[in-house]
Amino acid sequence: MTTGIEDMTKTAWVFPGQGSQAIGMGLDLLDTDLGQRRFQAAEKILGWSVAEVCKEDETRLSQTNYTQPCLYVVSAILCDLLMEKGLKPDLVAGHSLGEYVALYAAQVFDFESGLKLVQKRSTLMSQASDGKMAALMGFDRGQLNQAVDEAADVVLANDNHSGQVVISGTPTAVDHILAQVKIKRAVELKVSGAFHSPLMANAAADFETVLNDIDFKPANIPVVSNVEPIPATNPVTLRSRLVQQMTGPVRWRETVLVFADEGIKSVVEVGPGKVLTGLVKRTCKEMSLTNINSVATLPVLV
Repeated sequence: MTTGIEDMTKTAWVFPGQGSQAIGMGLDLLDTDLGQRRFQAAEKILGWSVAEVCKEDETRLSQTNYTQPCLYVVSAILCDLLMEKGLKPDLVAGHSLGEYVALYAAQVFDFESGLKLVQKRSTLMSQASDGKMAALMGFDRGQLNQAVDEAADVVLANDNHSGQVVISGTPTAVDHILAQVKIKRAVELKVSGAFHSPLMANAAADFETVLNDIDFKPANIPVVSNVEPIPATNPVTLRSRLVQQMTGPVRWRETVLVFADEGIKSVVEVGPGKVLTGLVKRTCKEMSLTNINSVATLPVLV
């Protein structure tokens, strides 16, 4: 039996971000030798067990400083298991946190270095405060863009597809947009700060010093970044984009359009949940979509 992801079709692997976590995720990976090694390596770096948090601690799993390392570890292991089968994508991308797994998949840094970056990033983001984010569904994009452009202290943080975006900024500024623009549905996100906005500038500056201590290698698979959705392999470019990502938008809709321009026909979401394949379908309905979120979903090659 095959899944179709190992043929000659041009393929992109995408890695989910915060919001895709769920109790029980990744526990089946403990049944693999590679998974056991990665979980043990992660515990030495983090000082706590990813498996234990994923198994039964919903309170901790929902906190940014736990969520992000857990997602990184689980997605990275699934990526490793795919590559053990000799599979390799033509492009990689990740949504916010997922970009770190994309860079790991492209061998820009090793597993441990990536996890150290995610640990620091998640700590800085969890300490952010006085910000607010809200997901918007069903709106006039022109009206929304104009309102955001004219307002202070609020930005378009995530452009997920034509009918879904996230705004980020001070609580007053976000509430102003919600009151001013006709929106079918708005959901306030349970986050500690205004992620992907200029309000994260101090965290970004602190994070840059950590990034400079990590050795970035040229990517062996082009990476499509959140803030600049253009395939790149240059390590200097990839590093600078991670700094920009802290304060800049997640341009996911444009990322999917880049996939189409690059001839990608198949998108494989590697990691917990099915959020990204759902977003891809909203932008490019013709793409073939596959989810690899457990050992059971790994392809059997013939």
